[in-house]
Amino acid sequence: MHSKDWWSSLFASIDGKDTRAFLGFLTEDAEFRFANNPPAVGHEAVGAGVDGFFGAIKASHHQLHRIWEDAETAACCGDVTYTRLDGRDVTVPFVNVFYFRDGKIARYLIHIDLAPLFAA
Repeated sequence: MHSKDWWSSLFASIDGKDTRAFLGFLTEDAEFRFANNPPAVGHEAVGAGVDGFFGAIKASHHQLHRIWEDAETAACCGDVTYTRLDGRDVTVPFVNVFYFRDGKIARYLIHIDLAPLFAA
């Protein structure tokens, strides 16, 4: 089971737009799927995708509502508020599913509807 500090640090790396810190939570060969995008595999591909997304937003703030865990998997749900490049805030719900290996995330699946974020 992961501590509250671990969860806070994970989402702080995302909200801080710190790709390097975020990748530190993942195995070298991690699979990362964000919404309905094709999965990225490995630090280089995941980092490029994450950097691309960070460049498309001004900021984000995650609020976790619930976490479910066992020894090999976890899921969490909450709301994320994105600040668009035009300064407008958009809040959407999310569910993330994690598969762990050797204490790191080997598979990270984000279930979210990004349509409101990129709507005109």
